[in-house]
Amino acid sequence: MALKIAVRVLDGLITHARDEAPLECCGLLAGHGDVIDEYVRTTNTRASEVAYEIDPREHIAIMKDLRLRGRSVLGAYHSHPRTAAFPSATDVAEAHYERDFVYVIVSLEREPPDVRAYRLERDRLIEVPFEAEV
Repeated sequence: MALKIAVRVLDGLITHARDEAPLECCGLLAGHGDVIDEYVRTTNTRASEVAYEIDPREHIAIMKDLRLRGRSVLGAYHSHPRTAAFPSATDVAEAHYERDFVYVIVSLEREPPDVRAYRLERDRLIEVPFEAEV
């Protein structure tokens, strides 16, 4: 099954990235199966232009809320305010969830912003195509 990301989610990720620039933004992605239809903004505890870390307390609270609603965290997203939507060495080193977990990067390097999705396979983030779903 192909990965699908709702257009409203993609628009929301871009808006979040612009709101936080020049710092990196971050958040969690939710949905069912291979369909991401919700995003949740989180605090970047690093407050950095080149790295992110999702606040662990927010992460746990979001997971509990989603579980109560019968939903799951399917991935995480962050922005690259000045660089391409390709994983940095830090992104790869700090990626820990294999298999179905999706890592989305929003690049503001050019207009329109570039959004790419990745999955961790054998210590490498491999780009996965996705369909924008209305």
